[in-house]
Amino acid sequence: MSSTEAMPKTRTFSEFAKQADYSLMDSLKADPQATDDGDDHLTREVFSGHYVPVTPTAISKPEYVTHSKTLFNELGLSQELALDELFRRLFSGDISVATAPMRPVGWATGYALSIYGTEYTQQCPFGTGNGYGDGRAISVFEGLFNGKRWEMQLKGGGPTPYCRGADGRAVLRSSVREFLAQDYMQSLGVPTSRSLTLYASRSETVRRPWYTKDSNSINPDILVETPAAISTRVAPSFLRVGQIELFARRVRNNEHQDAMKELEMIVKHLIVRNYKKEIDPTLSFSNQVVELANSFRERLTSLVANWMRIGYCQGNFNSDNCAAGGFTLDYGPFGFCELFDPRFQPWTGGGEHFAFFNQQVAAEANYQMFWGALRPLLNGNAESLERLDSIRDGFTTVMNQKMENMWAKKLGLVTYDAPLVNEMLRLMVHTKVDYTIFFRKLSSIPNKLTDLKDSFYLPISEETESKWISWLQRWREQVISKGDQNEISAKMKSINPKYTWREWLITPAYEKAEEGDYGLIKELQAVLDEPYEEQSLEIQKKYDRLKPKKFFGAGGVSHYSCSS
Repeated sequence: MSSTEAMPKTRTFSEFAKQADYSLMDSLKADPQATDDGDDHLTREVFSGHYVPVTPTAISKPEYVTHSKTLFNELGLSQELALDELFRRLFSGDISVATAPMRPVGWATGYALSIYGTEYTQQCPFGTGNGYGDGRAISVFEGLFNGKRWEMQLKGGGPTPYCRGADGRAVLRSSVREFLAQDYMQSLGVPTSRSLTLYASRSETVRRPWYTKDSNSINPDILVETPAAISTRVAPSFLRVGQIELFARRVRNNEHQDAMKELEMIVKHLIVRNYKKEIDPTLSFSNQVVELANSFRERLTSLVANWMRIGYCQGNFNSDNCAAGGFTLDYGPFGFCELFDPRFQPWTGGGEHFAFFNQQVAAEANYQMFWGALRPLLNGNAESLERLDSIRDGFTTVMNQKMENMWAKKLGLVTYDAPLVNEMLRLMVHTKVDYTIFFRKLSSIPNKLTDLKDSFYLPISEETESKWISWLQRWREQVISKGDQNEISAKMKSINPKYTWREWLITPAYEKAEEGDYGLIKELQAVLDEPYEEQSLEIQKKYDRLKPKKFFGAGGVSHYSCSS
């Protein structure tokens, strides 16, 4: 039994409410033009302040879909709390149930948008960037659980001033995907926002573009009515690179007299919320800023190396989708690579610049914007600026080191072998292998190529077979000469998952959920909760297999728009 499971559980809503502690609203500035009651749901420009107080809009007739047992345990919450009437009402958007010390309003935040290091304002309806931010994500709770601070945010909680004319809702399809993906990433050991609860409306639907059944269209070809849903995602904070960027832009553009003060405040808040253990609070602020740059570089490079390890593609890795705390955020146009392709990109709007093997470059572009946003805080301090610039200049080197270490561990090598890895990647592309199945089978340290062929999508030529046999022999010689084979195999299996996210197996879960059947969601939760484990033969036959031919090129499965 874990220490968190042994602790007394929070069993009632009133006990839950007592854990409220609102550091963001207490230490940062509200938009001075905002209303006190949070009735602020129409699109408008937000010129200053760190957040807008706003009340969520509850979905009608909410029905419990599922919750994360793992996170409930971690937070010390009783599993039964997910079915509590007041708890359900809060996390389906009815903040009127809030009791002291909870606040009767939630909050939404603004942020800037940069794509690959280029600043954009076109997506803002005002052309200024002052209307870009949390359009349907509303935080409703911040509190301390077992000594850790967590923020709870409703995805699909209704419109905010940043909604850009949209309805502020999320569909059940995307809510199921995000809920399951966050839980799965946590089980994989990859830093991520977390899933708390998922509730769907029994009466409210929203219309979104999507794909007809068996469609091979690139873009959605039909409008569908889909149940509205609200998922609650949880993180130490939801501060993004784009947020820090927004305040730095205001400083640079001299937008108001408190612009520099607001930038300083949000950076200090980021340090306290996400880097308290790493950054000594007794250091001067300039030294803390430099340490922040270094710590974020460490987290971001490690995160992307982890993504590559498990075959994850963020799909839309803009600065606003890059958590300043260095974890995975925003599960919209994401996907997991099945048929290995360095150019894998599931989102139809993403392009190759956000493809699987380009994520390191996208991360560096986001880091560049973060670095640029910190620089105004060090103006006049030449020594600190030089250190900051040096950290930025070292990003590529650190990123490459993390990638080399990742490949070495995936292959059970003591040290990285570039020719061996590069030849393997070329053969994987040429042979058309399944990324997850290949590395899992390799983790058994096979001595015959036939042991790997179950990961091949097509038969191979004699020439290709000969190349694979040669590669396998050279790789085995390196691995078995460095230690106990069983021990190395066990380590490889602990980082090469057996079960991956396969969109064609997720699709039936949200399709059944739209009919009110949530059984497949719970089955997937159980399977994805133990991705490294050998599960039952029944589970293996269903979930550990190659992508069927009919799903290649299938709209909504092989690729999809961000219609959520």
